[in-house]
Amino acid sequence: MDSGRLDGRVALVTGAASGIGKATSRRLASEGAAVVVTDLQDEAGEAVAAGIRDGGGRAIFVHHDVSSQADWEAALQATREEFERLDILVNNAGIGDTAPIEETELEDYEKTIAVDQTGVFLGMKLAAPMLIDSGHGSVINISSIFGTTGGFGASPAYHAAKGAITTLSKNAALHWAAGGVRVNSIHPGFIDTPLLDQAKGTPFEELMVSTTPMGRLGRPEEVAAAIAYLAGDDASFVTGTELYVDGGYTAR
Repeated sequence: MDSGRLDGRVALVTGAASGIGKATSRRLASEGAAVVVTDLQDEAGEAVAAGIRDGGGRAIFVHHDVSSQADWEAALQATREEFERLDILVNNAGIGDTAPIEETELEDYEKTIAVDQTGVFLGMKLAAPMLIDSGHGSVINISSIFGTTGGFGASPAYHAAKGAITTLSKNAALHWAAGGVRVNSIHPGFIDTPLLDQAKGTPFEELMVSTTPMGRLGRPEEVAAAIAYLAGDDASFVTGTELYVDGGYTAR
């Protein structure tokens, strides 16, 4: 594994078994970070961590439900035991909903909020002591283009949660501005991940591509590159900002 701008840093990436989280774990490791890969998908998550180790990097996998405070405490304890510190927290884990608001059941709404929104809160709250001790603390919260736009009028829980992440990131950034921890949000557009597999070859895929000015889906590695920038000292004066990786969607 080549050394890089994240040498000596330790990162925890949630939802890291596939998609953006997997690409991010690999990118951070390629730049020198040790990575704690967390997810509910044990086999796939273990494979990501093993792949990093096989490439000469340092990584462990931890089973992790981000909506659970106990799971967060266990993941952070595993981080302390293995790597003794935490410098970078990437709150990436998320689920979606598809129904319009009048067809959305309360149980489904609350489940999406628990994972997408409460999970980010728990991560920042519980990781705070380690991030502050780091001296290079960087939190990257994965919001969405739907964290600042109304999208197509469906998926109310997803929009509500991602919108909350956008503002929560700014709130925490201000709270920690003088304390050595930076907090920023990343806003991906339509990215070619397993979450979009069910849309392949459908009118919705055509809609995603046609509403993206660059005329294609993004790649997980393109989001990971933006995350890697915010994670390191190249972004040392960047906090409380929204970074869009959306092929021009929000510029329309």
